[in-house]
Amino acid sequence: MENRSCSAGWRQSRPRIRALLAAEQSPGHVAVEGWVRTVRHGKGVAFLAVNDGSCLASLQIVVDTAGPAGRALERVGTGACVRAAGRLIVSPGSGQRWELVADELVVLGPVDAAYPLQKKRHGPEFLREIAHLRPRTNLFGAVFRVRSKLAFAVHRFFQERGFLYVHTPIITANDCEGAGEMFRVTTLDPLRPPGDGTQIAWRDDFFGEKTGLTVSGQLEGELFAMAFADIYTFGPTFRAENSNTSRHAAEFWMIEPEMAFADLAADCALAEEFFRFLIQAVLAECPEELGFFEQHVAPGLIARLEAVAAAAFARMSYTEAVGALQRSGREFSFPVQWGGDLQSEHERFLSEQVVGGPLFVTDYPAELKAFYMRLNDDGRTVAAMDLLVPRVGEIIGGSQREERLEVLERRMRACGVDPAGLDWYLDTRRWGSCPHAGFGLGFERFLMYVTGVENIRDVIPFPRTPGNARF
Repeated sequence: MENRSCSAGWRQSRPRIRALLAAEQSPGHVAVEGWVRTVRHGKGVAFLAVNDGSCLASLQIVVDTAGPAGRALERVGTGACVRAAGRLIVSPGSGQRWELVADELVVLGPVDAAYPLQKKRHGPEFLREIAHLRPRTNLFGAVFRVRSKLAFAVHRFFQERGFLYVHTPIITANDCEGAGEMFRVTTLDPLRPPGDGTQIAWRDDFFGEKTGLTVSGQLEGELFAMAFADIYTFGPTFRAENSNTSRHAAEFWMIEPEMAFADLAADCALAEEFFRFLIQAVLAECPEELGFFEQHVAPGLIARLEAVAAAAFARMSYTEAVGALQRSGREFSFPVQWGGDLQSEHERFLSEQVVGGPLFVTDYPAELKAFYMRLNDDGRTVAAMDLLVPRVGEIIGGSQREERLEVLERRMRACGVDPAGLDWYLDTRRWGSCPHAGFGLGFERFLMYVTGVENIRDVIPFPRTPGNARF
């Protein structure tokens, strides 16, 4: 049989399996295309489970081995791409409502015995080695459908509230966090860079100065907030941090809204509304995937998400949080003292044991936070906030930004940031400054939270980690 299925130009020429499985009545004769998950042979008949990626479930294709469609069976194995046409009928077997009795079967893409995704269920570690094939598995199919739905939900949330979507630069000369963990972008010859042998002459580089991949779009986002009031960015960010933990990746996506005429309380209110919206979206739009995660990845996941969606978000200051930790009588791996950073164990204890739900911790010591966070009247703390959630700890971080030019310049110098290198940023404080605030949510960290998947490498299509940029 001729190996064909695609029409000239795009048109919805075939139904998706998701729609067929949800049909109230049979449309009669249909054709489906997808990948074979399993093949079972019976007496005079073969059963193919075919999945097209539109949902977790597969459609059972029934093939008469003696009929015209049966001639293609010798080329069909797990992983093969096929086109099957026939009548959609009510399935007499259990486990599925419909099945397709094929009168035509075409192998679009055969497989051989070396295909690595056979019937055996493989763990995430093995699948990371074949990242180009892992989307075909149930686990990663579920993860990436959830990722797609939630990415759209992010835009829906902000667009419905009048926020402007801004594409901030990927290549930048600014280190927003001031940590220096940036990937260098250069066209200079690494073996013979221009300079005097002790310093590289970055003026001879492509951009005329030292540049790298962005760690955040916040600073540029603030510029647009000074013109459009409410904006958000949603794009890739990069950290050249040599970390091999399950929570770190060198490339990840960040959601960063900025709001003019907003203080820390408004920042917390938006973060709570946004977080709750995303939780409700995944519960409403991804029930099949959440059911899979509940069964195979994280028992109790759905109940936890429902509890967070309905919970009140508590709030306490950093000083109050330190006091609660010290009074708890709990021995922590990291000592608790005012001025010290809250570790994951502290954050989880606060959200899980002290308040039993989501918690905003605010007003951190200035020494712990970035230069752009607004200095409080006490001169010791800044108007910063972290949203802590059970089982994870910190998941959103934000602040009211320092809008006062003189205070901002002092903070920059105290943090070792040269004001001259951010003169364009300071201009927004010279001309038409206003109170403003924003926060950041790491998209992959959030996906780990709502799927129960414990490694960041397994919620991003092609993970970039130390020593790994193959796929």
